[in-house]
Amino acid sequence: MPAMDRPPASPTVPDVAPPASTEFDQAMMALAIEQAHRAWAVGEVPVGAVVVRDGQVIATGFNQPIGSHDPTAHAEIRAMRAASELLGNYRLVGCDLYVTLEPCAMCAGAMMHARIRRVVFGASDPKTGACGSVVNLFAEARLNHHSEVQGGVLAERCGALLSQFFAERRRGGGR
Repeated sequence: MPAMDRPPASPTVPDVAPPASTEFDQAMMALAIEQAHRAWAVGEVPVGAVVVRDGQVIATGFNQPIGSHDPTAHAEIRAMRAASELLGNYRLVGCDLYVTLEPCAMCAGAMMHARIRRVVFGASDPKTGACGSVVNLFAEARLNHHSEVQGGVLAERCGALLSQFFAERRRGGGR
C-alpha cells in the first residue's frame, strides 16, 4: 500500500499518572456502584453508570443484557438512553458519564456519538477496555469527538465488586 493511502498513525498516549479524583467524582462513582449492585441483584454482571449534567444526576443505568436479551444493554448505554429521553436529544452535550468499569468499544463509540464531555471510570478492563487497556478510542485523532477520560476513580471498590461477583459465579452461587 503506498504511504499516501495509509491512514495516519494514531497519536501516542503519554504515560502519565491520572489526575486525582475530586470528592464529587467519588460521590458520583459511589452512585454508579449502587447501580452495579442493582445489576448483581438481578443476576447481571455488576456494572453501573450515572449521567451528570450541571452537577446534577439526570440518568442512571445498570447492566441488563442477559435479562433483556439485548447485547447493547450495557450500563452506559442504558444511562445514555435515559438521559437522551429526558433531554429530548441524543446529543448529550455538557454531560459527564461515570461508570464502574472501563467502557468497551461499543459504549465508547456511543459516548462519542452522544458527545459526552467527560468519561470517568472505576476499574480498568484488560479484556475489552476501550479507554486505554486494549485500545483507546478516545485518543484516536481521526475520530471527530474526543471526550475527556479519567480512570481509576474508586477503582479498588469497583474491581472488588466484579471480583466478588465472578468468584460467587465460580462457586456456583450465580444464575
